[in-house]
Amino acid sequence: MKATRRNFLKAAAAFGAFSSFPGLSLAKDSKPRDEALEKAAAKPVLALNGLSDPIIIESIQLLKAGRAYFVRVRSKDGSEGISVDNGRADILHPILSQLVVPYFMGKDARDLEAHLFGVYRFRDNYKLQGLIFWCAVALVEFAILDLMGRRTGKSIGDLLGGVIRERVPFYVASGRRDTTPPQEIDYLKHLIEETGAKAIKYRVGGRMNRNQDAMPGRTETLIPLTRKAFGDKMAIHADANSSYGPPQAIKVGRMLQDINAVFFEEPCPFDNLEATKKVTDALSIPIALGEQEYSEWRFQYTIRNRVADVIQPDLYYYGGLIRSIRVARMAQLRDMPTTAHISGGLGFVYMLHFASCVPNIGSWQEYKEGVKEYGDWFNPALRIEDGALTVPKGPGVGLADPKELLKEAEIVKA
Repeated sequence: MKATRRNFLKAAAAFGAFSSFPGLSLAKDSKPRDEALEKAAAKPVLALNGLSDPIIIESIQLLKAGRAYFVRVRSKDGSEGISVDNGRADILHPILSQLVVPYFMGKDARDLEAHLFGVYRFRDNYKLQGLIFWCAVALVEFAILDLMGRRTGKSIGDLLGGVIRERVPFYVASGRRDTTPPQEIDYLKHLIEETGAKAIKYRVGGRMNRNQDAMPGRTETLIPLTRKAFGDKMAIHADANSSYGPPQAIKVGRMLQDINAVFFEEPCPFDNLEATKKVTDALSIPIALGEQEYSEWRFQYTIRNRVADVIQPDLYYYGGLIRSIRVARMAQLRDMPTTAHISGGLGFVYMLHFASCVPNIGSWQEYKEGVKEYGDWFNPALRIEDGALTVPKGPGVGLADPKELLKEAEIVKA
């Protein structure tokens, strides 16, 4: 079947992507007004039943064990929750300790949704708005959700509205540009053999390199070679990482259309929405965008005007699960799937919780090899089944024994 926007959305719908909010349904392909998008985003996310008593936050600490960083939140009644860093904590910790942690001290964790705006205003933090600030907020949000989940015996997915799927089909992402096309094929085959994935994503272009390829001729050789190597049943995604201006992006997009690729990610500089819109309008292959975004209003603009077709908040960079679910709700009104981006660490686990409770996800979610390293941290252990990841079932994020993970950890001083 030809990879077109209509067929992509139809496949996503068949996967269970779309269901309307009461009173907010729109005709297919209609253009929602700002008020409708804002109303969808403003609807409460957290399900607080079972949390009748205040949960007052007493301490928030950044810990390090080996190469891994953790954030641990404790409440006055002795409850605890932890989150795992995505590899940025060594840079983030001054912002975390000086501008984020102080806001949350003494606050009621049950008011987490309101606190996401409160911390944005605290000490003029809005002047620092960006991926670094929101990543620090996400670390605290993840830990608070883990705490509330452990206190109630609920998974994060249940806290965020209820689990609707327990297995999540994924694509494996190569993440490389140092390979020749034959080497990239071999590497992708290795990832498929290791994970059983039925979908792949590889990189094209030169990563923010103004139309220059990573090596001469790599992209134009790699795209047709992947379809030849993997056959018609493999779902193929491509990521340009802001490599192109519109003319070159359209040229590469047409190559991807020819091999029936699933989507073409971030073809133009990520903050040039006008350029991306030109590519989206010119091609039938769905365009994906959003991993570098931190602004709710730019997401709203992107969705309302269909700057792209697939919305991709990064769960760390965008400030956590609650904010990302709000984006997904806006996208749902435009019949657009939300496929969370992953930036490392336990990102694939937070993605599983996101996908477990969000209706409008695409057919494939991103996965960057983590079960081998982290799978046994969970009870039951995370597994790959027929190209899909199992969603953690334990309370909170699902970690089996957080105290065991932290037994050798040391507090990172501000």
